[in-house]
Amino acid sequence: MRQLSSQDAVFFYADNPHANGNVTLLHIYDQSTAPGGVVRFKSILAHIESRLEQLPILRQRVKQAPLGLDRPYWVEDEDFNLEYHVRHIALPKPGDWRQFCIQASRIHARPLDLNRPLWEMYVIEGLDSFLDLPKGSFALLLKIHHAAIEVEHGCEITELLHDLTPDVRPPGPLEPWFPEAPPNDLMLLARAAVNTALFPFSRLWPMARAVAGLAPALFERVMDGLRPNDHAIVTRFNSVVSPHRVFDTRRFPMDEFAAVQNLARGATIDDAAFAICGGALRRYLDMQGELPDISLTASIPTSLQAADPDGAHGFEWMHARLGTDIDDPVARLESIRDQMAAAKAAAVGDDFTDVARYAPAPTISLTSKMLAYASAQLGRWAPAANCAIAHVPGPEHPLYLVGARMTYYSAILPIADGMGLVFALTRYDDKINLSFTGCYEQIPDPESFAQCMRDSFQEYLAIARARESAQKAAKKPAGKPVRKAPPRRKSVGKVA
Repeated sequence: MRQLSSQDAVFFYADNPHANGNVTLLHIYDQSTAPGGVVRFKSILAHIESRLEQLPILRQRVKQAPLGLDRPYWVEDEDFNLEYHVRHIALPKPGDWRQFCIQASRIHARPLDLNRPLWEMYVIEGLDSFLDLPKGSFALLLKIHHAAIEVEHGCEITELLHDLTPDVRPPGPLEPWFPEAPPNDLMLLARAAVNTALFPFSRLWPMARAVAGLAPALFERVMDGLRPNDHAIVTRFNSVVSPHRVFDTRRFPMDEFAAVQNLARGATIDDAAFAICGGALRRYLDMQGELPDISLTASIPTSLQAADPDGAHGFEWMHARLGTDIDDPVARLESIRDQMAAAKAAAVGDDFTDVARYAPAPTISLTSKMLAYASAQLGRWAPAANCAIAHVPGPEHPLYLVGARMTYYSAILPIADGMGLVFALTRYDDKINLSFTGCYEQIPDPESFAQCMRDSFQEYLAIARARESAQKAAKKPAGKPVRKAPPRRKSVGKVA
């Protein structure tokens, strides 16, 4: 038994019926590399079961303290049933990408059963009509609550579930698992009493310092909201979200993405991704007749290196304007490059996370709900940002599941009231994936939005290719002058 960290407790308490904290990792496989060219569901089930010892969180559920007097605990589920969590479905014909995105969105949107371990896994067959993936591919969707996984470390659970080679080794005999008996309410009340008694000595002073640091930040936030044009512009993405989700993604070769990155000296891959997202938003909102004169702003979570008192890693927020008010793509990229360099030196949010680290459980629970409500209300007149962009690290080498090579890796991320659009940037197999998760009522045409992402990328790529061609032409040596052959003399006949 272990207690949820303060940050994980925030994610757990923030759940509501229409905006949950689900994170869904998507994996797609080419089963032609597996022995016999076929992967059976029972083989996947046995494989997952063999990895449970390395992933104890998959057998643990949340046990809340009576009356919410203390942070919840992770306890082993005495009724754990693997076949409840791992499910097998298939797409109807023709099994194309649009069908897959709709199915993945529906799975992601459904809330998890909070009385069971906070995850579900779906093996999806029938992926027969994907443009750039082999026929007969299948997918594995891992839906897990944000309280149980750090997004920036999502690839760690992916790597533990996979192998580095296609060689299939049958799982050996499994060690018997005997779950620990969960604590009863009396035991949890006793722990809560002890933690409450120790609170003034262990956390009151650090919390007081965090609140002291938070006060100026809060004042600055309020003043920013009152100053014209200092806060993010209100858009369709900043209202209360519905329970329905949309998802789509576009893949780009790494070398082409690098060509876009090199359009601005010193730009990073992330800068290029943000610029492409900005271009996509500019195109989409212009199509809707809703393009504002002021640039849209993105919140960008960044992992903190130092762990909090509970041993978990927190994160801070950076904010950057996406240049949706800039028509020139290269100028947009340069603007984002400059902003990100400055934002990394002045990230926002450390003071806010410090309060959550040291606050007592009832305060965390109440504050989580109040912040969710405040975010929804602020979105109506002074949102902190219009969308979020998260870099979800992917595996750095090819992975295999029961011999099937993984060909695609991406993520569907949670959205919330006041921020109904989030982008995920993932990298795997020399490809860059740009995905988005949105509210269906805010983006009823996800295909159009996905096309805007591709068009934005192609615009950048065309500029990069034209620049490369011009540079090659400039470096090409001038041709040598062609010498004219001397005129031939006419032969003179001999006189007889």
